[in-house]
Amino acid sequence: MNGDEIVRRARALLGVRFRAQGRGGGSGLDCIGLAAAAIAREPVRADYRLRGGSMAALELGMEAAGLRRVLSRQPGDVLTMRAGPEQLHLGIWTGSGLIHADAGLRCAVERPGEPPWPVLGIWRLED
Repeated sequence: MNGDEIVRRARALLGVRFRAQGRGGGSGLDCIGLAAAAIAREPVRADYRLRGGSMAALELGMEAAGLRRVLSRQPGDVLTMRAGPEQLHLGIWTGSGLIHADAGLRCAVERPGEPPWPVLGIWRLED
């Protein structure tokens, strides 16, 4: 699946309500559920808390989902970010913005421009 298809799949989730550890459908989704649905893979992690997650454990989950770490962004890449102290966050880079599950707005949203959080890693689905 190419990056444009991943972005299209992520955009199809805009407006889906936020639910911690949600995996889509009528139950809602969180950032990991959104990333998993966009890349059409099993969730990159299923055993996590909203705060206090380990970057090493998240990276293992990303690799297990068929993602590889890269150095520069392209549309469809999954970004790992530090959204706050002890809080990791995922989003899909569109090329001009970010699609992510926003806990504050209670739904999946697309925001233009650079992510508002420090980017810790860039991950791309392996062909």
